[in-house]
Amino acid sequence: MNPATQNYRIHMLDIAAVVLGKEDIIHPVLIHDEGHAVLVDAGYPGQLGKFAEALSPYGLRMQDVTQVILTHQDIDHIGSLPAILEEAGHDVEVMASAEEKPFIEGEKMLLKITPEALAAAEAMIPPTVPDAWKQAFLSTLKNPPKSPVHRVIHDGQRLDICGGIEVIATPGHTPGHISLYHVPTKTLIAADALRVVDGRLYGPDPDQTLDMGRAMESVGKLAGCEIETIICYHGGMYKDENLSRTLRELAGL
Repeated sequence: MNPATQNYRIHMLDIAAVVLGKEDIIHPVLIHDEGHAVLVDAGYPGQLGKFAEALSPYGLRMQDVTQVILTHQDIDHIGSLPAILEEAGHDVEVMASAEEKPFIEGEKMLLKITPEALAAAEAMIPPTVPDAWKQAFLSTLKNPPKSPVHRVIHDGQRLDICGGIEVIATPGHTPGHISLYHVPTKTLIAADALRVVDGRLYGPDPDQTLDMGRAMESVGKLAGCEIETIICYHGGMYKDENLSRTLRELAGL
C-alpha cells in the first residue's frame, strides 16, 4: 500500500439477506482510520448481527462506529440504522443530503413505497412463507425504519475524515441520491447510481430508478472523476483500465 494512504482503510462489506425467498448480497462500505469508523449505508432491517460480523475482521465493533453516511432513502440502505445507533452506545453522526433527509427521518413516506408497490411486494411473497413472516415483512414496508439526520451534506463537499471523502450528487435513482469518492484510494462508492451484473458495469436498475434520464446524466458526471475502483451497492467491486471511458460510454457521451 502507498505510504500516503497507509493510515486509511476502505473495505467493501458483503452482507447477505434473503428477500422474497432469494438471497441478495449488498455491499455497504467501511472507511476507517485511527479516529473514525464510517459506515456508508446500513443494509436491510434486522441485519445488525451481520454488520457486527462484517466489522470484526478489521478489529472493529459497532461501538467503534463514529459516522454513518446514507446515500439515499431506500429501505435496503436505511434498514438497520436504528439498531446500529442503539448498539453503538454513543452519539453517532448520521449524514445525508437535504433532499433525502425528510424521508430518512420519517417526515415523508419513502417515495418507492406506494400502494402499487406494496401490492406487488405482497404478490411476490412465495406461498410457502409463514403468514407471521409475511405480515411482519409488509408491516416493515408500511412502517419503514427511520433515523435523525444530524448533518446535511451536499455536492462538492469534502469531508475531512479518513483522508478525505468527497460528496457527489448523483440524482435520478432517488431525487437526492449521492455517491462518494474516497480521495486517497481513488475509490468511487457509487451506491445505486451504478451496478455490476455478471462482471459488467451498468447504470442503475431501471425498475428501481425514479428518473432514468437524470440518473444517466449522473453517470456522465461520474466520468469526470479520477477513479481506480468502483464499489456498487448491488454487484460489488468493478475495475477496468479506463473507468472514465467506460462511464462515458455508459452515459452515451
